Amino acid sequence: MGLISGLLTLPLAPVRGVAWVGEQVAEEADRELYDEGKIRRELAEVDRLWEDGDLSDEERDNMEADLMERLRVAHVRRNEERDG
Repeated sequence: MGLISGLLTLPLAPVRGVAWVGEQVAEEADRELYDEGKIRRELAEVDRLWEDGDLSDEERDNMEADLMERLRVAHVRRNEERDG
């Protein structure tokens, strides 16, 4: 970036900084959402809650379906990263 273009775009620096921080937060949230270990721990917690009587069969089924879908997406992403 040249001196003139750097000076002209200087007022946009805070906006670029906020956008970068937003991207970093979104990437971390995405990593956490599709972390296979975390998903497996959540599945175990759902089973524990169901066994303790804190969840109905329907609640358990819905939560497990959501977690299994996240786990499926995590597997697809891991395979894409490995192959791509």
